[in-house]
Amino acid sequence: MAEKGPVQREMEGLLAAAFPGANITLSNDSAQHRGHAGDDGSGESHFSLLIIWDGFAGQNRVARQRLVNRALGDLPGQRVHALAIKALTPGE
Repeated sequence: MAEKGPVQREMEGLLAAAFPGANITLSNDSAQHRGHAGDDGSGESHFSLLIIWDGFAGQNRVARQRLVNRALGDLPGQRVHALAIKALTPGE
């Protein structure tokens, strides 16, 4: 398993603070996009997130993704080119 970079560690910290008790799996997919659009050469440009949290109950997919993006602030779109988000409740 590759060592986590500073962007991934920052994202994980922000998510853990915003979604207490959530099960968070953040995968760095940047190597699969090397040389493609959005690859800034940092090795931390493309991520996939699976987040399972009780607090998503009663919210649709768009609302959940907005919460995640709000928690991450300027990272998506600034330092992270692409973030695939799968936000679920424990029963989903």
